[in-house]
Amino acid sequence: MIFLRNVILRRSAKVLLDNVSVTLNPGEKVGLVGRNGAGKSTLFGLINGTLHEDSGDFSMPAQWRLGQVAQNMPETGESATDFVLGGDTRLIELREALARAEAAHDQDMDNHDLGMEIAHLHSDLADAGEHDAVPRAQSLILGLGFKTSELEQPVNSFSGGWRMRLQLARALMCPSDLLLLDEPTNHLDLDALVWLEAWLKRYAGTLIVISHDREFLDAVTDVTLHIERQQLTRYGGNYSAFETLRAQQLELQQSAFSKQKEKIAHLQKFIDRFKAKASKAKQAQSRVKALERMEKIAPVLADAEFTFEFKEPNNLPNPMLAITDGQFGYTVDGTRKLVVGGVSRTVMAGQRIGILGANGQGKSTLVKTIARDIPALGGTITEGKGLKIGYFAQQELDVLRPMDTPLEHMFRLAREAGPNSGESGREQDLRNFLGTFNFTGDMVKQTVGTMSGGEKARLVLAMMVWQRPNLLLLDEPTNHLDLATREALSMALNEFEGTVMLVSHDRALLRAVCDEFWLVGRGRVSPFDGDLDDYQKYLLDEAKRLREEARAETIAAAPPPPPPPPAPQPNRAQLATRVKPLRRELEQAEKRMAELNVDKAALEAKLSAQLPPPEIAQAGRRLKAVNDELQALEERWLALSGDIEAMETAR
Repeated sequence: MIFLRNVILRRSAKVLLDNVSVTLNPGEKVGLVGRNGAGKSTLFGLINGTLHEDSGDFSMPAQWRLGQVAQNMPETGESATDFVLGGDTRLIELREALARAEAAHDQDMDNHDLGMEIAHLHSDLADAGEHDAVPRAQSLILGLGFKTSELEQPVNSFSGGWRMRLQLARALMCPSDLLLLDEPTNHLDLDALVWLEAWLKRYAGTLIVISHDREFLDAVTDVTLHIERQQLTRYGGNYSAFETLRAQQLELQQSAFSKQKEKIAHLQKFIDRFKAKASKAKQAQSRVKALERMEKIAPVLADAEFTFEFKEPNNLPNPMLAITDGQFGYTVDGTRKLVVGGVSRTVMAGQRIGILGANGQGKSTLVKTIARDIPALGGTITEGKGLKIGYFAQQELDVLRPMDTPLEHMFRLAREAGPNSGESGREQDLRNFLGTFNFTGDMVKQTVGTMSGGEKARLVLAMMVWQRPNLLLLDEPTNHLDLATREALSMALNEFEGTVMLVSHDRALLRAVCDEFWLVGRGRVSPFDGDLDDYQKYLLDEAKRLREEARAETIAAAPPPPPPPPAPQPNRAQLATRVKPLRRELEQAEKRMAELNVDKAALEAKLSAQLPPPEIAQAGRRLKAVNDELQALEERWLALSGDIEAMETAR
């Protein structure tokens, strides 16, 4: 076998191969392709020993015999037959050894050892093909287009092109385990080319050939090595197979590149619009950051296999809906619980609204009420004529039936839409539609209750798309989505022509999709003109405010305490004992957050470089895991800080 492991190969100061690894097996017929100057001949130099790797490891079996075409123009008076015969190095070595032994034996006729050596050499010559060496050499010469009358003509009598044919014949004459051919077809006409193809097909050793003749490569190779951008990629199959695979890759890359450009264009449009609005300046800058991130991870986006889009709405009522003095909450055992009140907001066609607010402040209650999932406690919600809502519930089973299959869910939607909806309710059409969301084959008849969270989320998305909504209400849609599907959702939402109202903890999605924010908090819904960085600061301040309010209420409700005696030392010790593990956990969280931030920076830098697709995908998955862990640690850090502050203040 031939092994290259992490090989770096330079020609002068130029790096031609950068950290490449590949394995070639005995007997494989390999086409080495790439643009001129990419490093094909330099790689040959590494294999034939005239060059050495600058870094990494290169190895091939030490016992392998190498055959290759000499690049120099032969200048000799030897006959064509003798010149080609000289390519059989094994035969020539044995002939020379026999001549030396016979000469020595003539000087010492009684030397038994010399007699035995001569006998062995005759046997070795027979094994090496001495008996048919001349016919074999002449067969090669004739196969490459020479006439019988030219077999004994001196090499120097031929023109340059014909002399190079003799060099090729000499290389083929060499008994080899590895044959290197650099552009062997350059000086051949069609007859000689066809003959060479047939000869190489019968060749039993390992062949590596550089050629720009695709049909020749098709005929003689079964593996293709492609050099591009200092990388060496192995493809199974001949040149046409490589061409097909390569074309598919380029088509995918071009398609992904185009989609990436579309995403960037969508974002840029929003950025330009925001920059024209002073009140949206911070949000515009947030969009710029989202754009930079998308540019940085473009290869990860290109690696995504799953994409979808929302259909153009049949109509766009404007306004979509108007809320007047809305009272939002829920009723438990006949008792009304008001969460958000006094809401007067209007939702216009085309708005992209991110709904922000700390947990428990009423974001989901607001969305559920607009989605008609629960009734408003008061006020009025006026819907525009033709309003059609697509609702993604935080708990998917709020809109899915565990015992039903995806196909049954689609049948139900088709029945509810009615025959005049313009959407087909035929089973095959519904199956085809589900297939675009990766529900293929028997998956369409799998009960929802047995599905993964990601599969349920995809089914909800599929149902939303089929319904052709003009208002999307999305409550934490990314909880069970992988990175590729999140990016597909981001793309689809940016292309959607209707209105979006989005609740999400995925900041990248909020930055990429929303061009304004509503803040749900303190029992009210109000516009939030800052960006998500401002919102994170708001959350910290809000958490501190709520802790202080809770402490004030506790103090106000308690009877006035008697004057406290001096606090005994054991109480301080008990407090220290209680705080100590929290501080330890806080320090560990800070340390881990610092490590993760280093990892995050390194991964983002890696994703901005040119890498093979598998490494890009792996780095993208790792970056997602790092971001998820960071978010969880940040939330834990906030909770610990609050607990420690409360304990120390209470003291």
